[in-house]
Amino acid sequence: MSQAFLPYKQPLRLCTRFVPLAVAFVGAAPLAGLAQDSAETSNELLAPLVVVETALKVEAPLVETPRPVSVVNQEELEERNVQSLDEAFRYRAGVLSGHYGSDNNTDWFKIRGFDQSTYQDGLRIYREGFYQWLPEPYGLERVEVFKGPSSILYGEAPPGGLINAVSKRPTREERGRVDFGIGTRGYHRLGVDTSGPVNESDKVQYRLVGLYKSRDGDLDYTENDRYYIAPSINIDFSADTSLTLLGSFQRDNGVPTNTFKLPYGTVQDTPFGKVDPQTNYSEPSYDRDQRKQSALGYELEHAVNDTWTFEQNLRYSHLDLDLRSSYILARSGEREGSRGALLRDGTTESWTVDNRFIGRWATRRTENTLLIGLDYQDLQIRGEEADLFSFGAPIDLFDPQYGNFDPIADSDIIDRRIDTQQTGIYVQNQFRLDDRWVVLGGVRYDQAKTDNVNRTTGVTQRSDDDEWSFSGGLMYLADNGLSPYLSYTESFDPLGRNTSDGDLYEPREGKQLEAGLKFAPEGWDGYATLAVFDLEESNTLITSPAGFQTQAGTRESQGVELETVGYITDSLQATAAYSYTSARVDQSVDQRDVRAALIPRHQASLWLDYSFSQGTLDGLKLGGGARYVGESVDTDITVPDYTVFDAAISYDLSPQWRAQVNVTNVFDKEYVASCDYWCYYGESRGVLGNLSYQW
Repeated sequence: MSQAFLPYKQPLRLCTRFVPLAVAFVGAAPLAGLAQDSAETSNELLAPLVVVETALKVEAPLVETPRPVSVVNQEELEERNVQSLDEAFRYRAGVLSGHYGSDNNTDWFKIRGFDQSTYQDGLRIYREGFYQWLPEPYGLERVEVFKGPSSILYGEAPPGGLINAVSKRPTREERGRVDFGIGTRGYHRLGVDTSGPVNESDKVQYRLVGLYKSRDGDLDYTENDRYYIAPSINIDFSADTSLTLLGSFQRDNGVPTNTFKLPYGTVQDTPFGKVDPQTNYSEPSYDRDQRKQSALGYELEHAVNDTWTFEQNLRYSHLDLDLRSSYILARSGEREGSRGALLRDGTTESWTVDNRFIGRWATRRTENTLLIGLDYQDLQIRGEEADLFSFGAPIDLFDPQYGNFDPIADSDIIDRRIDTQQTGIYVQNQFRLDDRWVVLGGVRYDQAKTDNVNRTTGVTQRSDDDEWSFSGGLMYLADNGLSPYLSYTESFDPLGRNTSDGDLYEPREGKQLEAGLKFAPEGWDGYATLAVFDLEESNTLITSPAGFQTQAGTRESQGVELETVGYITDSLQATAAYSYTSARVDQSVDQRDVRAALIPRHQASLWLDYSFSQGTLDGLKLGGGARYVGESVDTDITVPDYTVFDAAISYDLSPQWRAQVNVTNVFDKEYVASCDYWCYYGESRGVLGNLSYQW
């Protein structure tokens, strides 16, 4: 779970009922095609399926792409009242979230049993150590997840995949909304989203998104306030050239929610009973989490001629962090525990730019899309840091008392500088034959360099890596909407530090082979997917008999994923998912091929929405869902499986006004979500009300 033992989270009873349910929904997908008129409903699903860029960096229908991608569009984000990025994929296959409970300063995902990288608008968001950039869901129009290695288009990345958050853009028609929210744990929200043409011009459009929200954390004495504003402007210089300027500023001020608990009192019995899930082992009066993040960039598109288009994305980002955080470290007595503490006070600055030439041409039998790109990423971290593994007096695990500690001393603080640069050149070609066969191939070359300088001691750790990445795919498009495919992808992830002998570690390398089936028949508003994958990471660090880290391990994940989103009738929409993931890892020279911590073998979910469109109930929409997470393990600890239920209700008071209530963990189930040395309670019940006015 940790780097140098820091609290930084990294890198079947109910199953017998949920698995048939999920499989039944996918298998029954053709029956949903009987709802031919559903394509005419106002809740159009096919639109976002056409605009999927994460998998190919060019627009392509999701069901005609031989790569695994899932999408959550703006309508679903709003209807489920998503408050953080890691809530977005609760009802999608292959993604694990919520395993660390309710964290108010970081989004946590595991994809196919691995860590992932996070992007916004196709450009990397740097999330190094505790410097976490947090996209605000209110400012997003959709979120996409690329499952598996993604280095072919995005460079260095862990093998799990990537999350791409797509910002709201200006619209050609005038529109807007205002949201008023209240809820449990002192939740308050005021949001404004307005867009349209500037001065009735059809050449310039604007959008302005603003938000204030405040909420207490899921632990006692924790909280967070957020201010967010995101202006954007689109300029159509001509029919061939357009420029979109994107800016954002976000400020968070709070007390961090450290969800760390010990196995003792959570999954293990004690003479004193179980620890209350809301128990806080930190020092609320001392801990703080203050961050300011700002970004400014643009997206340029220019049609060179009828065949070639040039696209360029650029963004400058700045993050200012002041974090003090204490946490439980280990049991030190029958009912006492020792604590640690950390400090991060610094800034990150990053430049990212991606240049692409896209060529499209066709013959009588073929269509061809060629992508040629060059991207560059630059990150600088400057800051002070401290990591204490003894902080204050022991604390009572069952009745904590605060204030018995000494602040982190100046002598414990070191000054650190990290500089990272990456340059990548990539080529990808998608070839389509007779509207039946899709052949995809790509190659990429990267140079990645990192200097990690401890300016207090003068010690420098340096990595300098050159890597090739390859990718390929084959898909057949049948008349009945079935599209079987095969794909192969690779990734590399530089470690950025040295061995005990001072040599550079080799990058961790990921390879994935996948076979799948996508289904989207004409006339059905929805899709279904089935994927079987084999994913392996090599050059994994393991512990040698002498206690040093050596690069002689592997981490593997094999699994099956089923997912469907679509209308069963004109009024009833279903979202169903099932994942089987077998993740195993080499932990040391003596412990090889053991089951990976945190990762459940089975996950399943089902969400149903029913919209009333006639009579006195016209405008009423009811939604409900269940999320099942199978048991997970950590060494000799087994974490039981659990199921939680969610619900939603909304009513259109008029064409402009809508009232909405969302409830997560409806029955306030108390459960341990996972363990990896520490254990983490799952999020408690949350009730959020929202009143919106739209025009």
